[in-house]
Amino acid sequence: MLKRFSMFSLIITLTISTASAFVVPASGGRLGKRTLPPEAGTTNAQGLKLPPYKKLKLKNGLTVLLMEQHEIPIISLSFIVKSGSVADPSGKEGVASLAASLLRKGTKTRSADQLSAELDFIGGQLGASAGLDYISGRAEFVKKDFAKGLDLFADALLNPTFPQDEVTKLLKQQIDGTKAAKDQAQGVIGNYFSSYLYGNHPYSRPTGGDEKSLAAITRDDVLKFYETYFAPSNTILAVAGDFNSAEMETALAGKFGAWPAKQVPAANLPDPPAATGKKLLLVDKPDSTQTYFQIGNVGIARDNADRVYIGVINTLFGGRFTSILNDALRVSSGLTYGARSFFDERKARGPFAISTYTRNETTEKAIDMTLDLLKRLHEKGISEEDLKSAKNYIKGQFPPRIETTDQQAALLTQLEFYGLDERDINEYYARIDAMTLSDAQRVIRQYFPLDNLVFVLIGKASEIESVARKYAPKLDTKSINQPGF
Repeated sequence: MLKRFSMFSLIITLTISTASAFVVPASGGRLGKRTLPPEAGTTNAQGLKLPPYKKLKLKNGLTVLLMEQHEIPIISLSFIVKSGSVADPSGKEGVASLAASLLRKGTKTRSADQLSAELDFIGGQLGASAGLDYISGRAEFVKKDFAKGLDLFADALLNPTFPQDEVTKLLKQQIDGTKAAKDQAQGVIGNYFSSYLYGNHPYSRPTGGDEKSLAAITRDDVLKFYETYFAPSNTILAVAGDFNSAEMETALAGKFGAWPAKQVPAANLPDPPAATGKKLLLVDKPDSTQTYFQIGNVGIARDNADRVYIGVINTLFGGRFTSILNDALRVSSGLTYGARSFFDERKARGPFAISTYTRNETTEKAIDMTLDLLKRLHEKGISEEDLKSAKNYIKGQFPPRIETTDQQAALLTQLEFYGLDERDINEYYARIDAMTLSDAQRVIRQYFPLDNLVFVLIGKASEIESVARKYAPKLDTKSINQPGF
């Protein structure tokens, strides 16, 4: 049996950085792998088709999605609480992340060790994590142990106690981890880019918090977040696997039907404005021998009507190993070990960014080449052959992303959260096939910024500051040793 996720390593990040307009979390090893129905995963006229599923609501407002899959005796659960780190109190960023991670660290009837022991005994999986838009979690059990597994899952979700010793321990780990992460610029440049790009918008906040915000968090903050946002009307629960829907409805109603209904504060998530002109942040890391940089602007939301077309163009530009960016910056010139571009699709517009790194002495050459490639994309566009190649690549890469019950349960919660449905999958290939060169030219002009760009560089300022000043009329600076991002 392959090893799966660590208990809290669930990451559901909706991006098209890997060349697909839909990215579903892949398992790091599977308890059981199922095959899609004959029509799914093919490239015929029908294309992909999501297996049928049922949607219902319990009386307390809990949204439930059920997808029966009987190929293997596995049942997977996925949930979304529709409040993520954007709901963190100002100055206490990281509360949502702590609440998610502490769900299985003790309940009203079980200690953290007892919960872990009971999960291990049945070989079950259970974990949760926070993103900007929502908190998500998953569980998976073999069919014969599902009754026990559901009891453990419901206990963790409905009855966490957030013991003080567990809160203290996790906070220390998070603070130490945040400080240590700054030793590797690659791991934190995204936080600096988001902070600089979004300014006062909630998307500027680091999901996991920073040294200062984490130090201000108390157990009461975590408990208050849970009591405020964990409510049936604010939660989506999906189950996929080997079960009977009528029996599952009864089981879920028995575990979650008594969850008290309550009002949840509305999310304050304005549409973020795109940056105009050019601006640059240089983060000084005096010991760095390389410059890490991201260049971009505000991108698209998850429900953007052009998201499939954008995914095709991004595949060609920076979404696969043979992309324009990677071929020029890595393969042909040897300036880096990797270059990519991505759109991070969120409830509101997430970032578009080009991301790579290079030696200090080749910083100017690498940035110049990156900007030149972006300019050429606008001036020359793509060819019919390029378009066909990207379409085929995406069609080949996508089916394995929705083949397991674990992936399908997660997908159902995401579609529901973003106000989408099965058409997002069932019409995917048709949308790809319908894309023309005229569509490609429009998408490039509209979504791949050329004149309005935000630059974030992390590197040795004494060696690269003069170069950095070339790219924007105003240069902002900070030290990587300063708390926060």
